[in-house]
Amino acid sequence: MSHTARSLSLHASTVEPCPPCRIVGKLTSALSAFLPLGSGTLGPLEGNLMTVAADTGPAIVQTIVAESFQEWSRAISASFVPLLAQGPRNSTFHGTMRARVLGQISVVEITAGPHTVLRTPELIAKSTGRFFKLSIQLTGSGRLIQDEREAVLRPGDLSIYDTSRPYQLTFDDDFRTLVLMFPHVLLDLPAEAMGHVTALRIPGDEGLGELISPFLVKLADNLDALSGTNGLRLVHNALDLVTTLFNGELDQLIETGRDPHLLLLGRIHDYIEANLGDPELSPGTIAAAHYISTRHLHDLFQEIGTTVAASIRQRRLERCRRDLRDPVLAERPVTAIAARWGFTDAAHFSRIFRAAFGNSPTGYRNSH
Repeated sequence: MSHTARSLSLHASTVEPCPPCRIVGKLTSALSAFLPLGSGTLGPLEGNLMTVAADTGPAIVQTIVAESFQEWSRAISASFVPLLAQGPRNSTFHGTMRARVLGQISVVEITAGPHTVLRTPELIAKSTGRFFKLSIQLTGSGRLIQDEREAVLRPGDLSIYDTSRPYQLTFDDDFRTLVLMFPHVLLDLPAEAMGHVTALRIPGDEGLGELISPFLVKLADNLDALSGTNGLRLVHNALDLVTTLFNGELDQLIETGRDPHLLLLGRIHDYIEANLGDPELSPGTIAAAHYISTRHLHDLFQEIGTTVAASIRQRRLERCRRDLRDPVLAERPVTAIAARWGFTDAAHFSRIFRAAFGNSPTGYRNSH
């Protein structure tokens, strides 16, 4: 977001009671802190769009208020990924986004009037990064379309979609929703498998949804409390719950016999997850456990755009990074954390951790 926005005015009537606030005079700087995951670009804005940051600890809640649809269109595209917005350009429009960024996870509460957003192939081609977005409908209703499926969401319902493929979101009336946006790697399920459950309505009043939806709704109601390492633990706990939820949905698909290929990938994924801490985990042991050849195993992973070794390494590194940020494990030696996840060579672990995250394990821990 290299374009600089004009200074923005703040109208006292629009400020809600909050902890001590400070006005962010530049929309660009606010959005760069607001949702760094997105790859949208922001042009100069005019009008009454406002940004407010509530100081509540190491992280801050960023609030963006748009008083016209043009402002809203630019703001959502800059905040998430590039989007095409369609709505009432010639009538009154009001939209608000409140967000907190914790690590690689953005938690965003959206309140707005009727409109539609589209993620088109052309916009996808201009983007970098692969993200999932999880939507929990809080009030009103929304319609999500992706992968030839359509989900109509009522309050409490949730659904997931992938920013690397086209989608459409339509809201016919005023609404409020919570969006969690995070890289593919943070969800402990294969991205290819997730393509089978995008744009599925997960009801919030039955099954696993009845257990998990209330927790996610509470995140929206308590954004101000999500700060520091404890806030990070909470949102990672939320992702663990989401993983459980969609793993259950995938299990149902498997039980119906819809996709034997997906069944095998699911079993392999579960095996890798259960054995990440085993230093002997390898393509050979994985293939043997599933009675397939190593060549077949490699072909399966090639189909989803990765390798067996890279997948294991990435998952292990993500677990190590999470542990290094965990205040409960602050006294545990880095070598012990590495060994917990299958890294027995400390020097090798330090090299690949730095290559992946731009800092040594100790330096990363100290900076968080």
